[in-house]
Amino acid sequence: MVDYYVSEIRGLPVILPDGRVIGTVNDTIVIIGEDSIKCSHIFVANPPDEIVEDGIHVSIPWHWIRSIGDVIVLRWFPPTPIPRDL
Repeated sequence: MVDYYVSEIRGLPVILPDGRVIGTVNDTIVIIGEDSIKCSHIFVANPPDEIVEDGIHVSIPWHWIRSIGDVIVLRWFPPTPIPRDL
């Protein structure tokens, strides 16, 4: 996967493996190590209720991402709708 700056992926649409849009990247979670800085998760605010009950914000692990370009395409996402009280 090509390297991106965190600021370059903010606002990109996030697409589930079945083609539905879950939302846009609102923020990222970054881990600072001794030798590197890596993005561990992307954060999507206000996803549709049919994907996540009550539109609860979602943190998506970086390793679930298949590709990044004009959109972010996920390789995996749990069955939906995800219940509010998991």
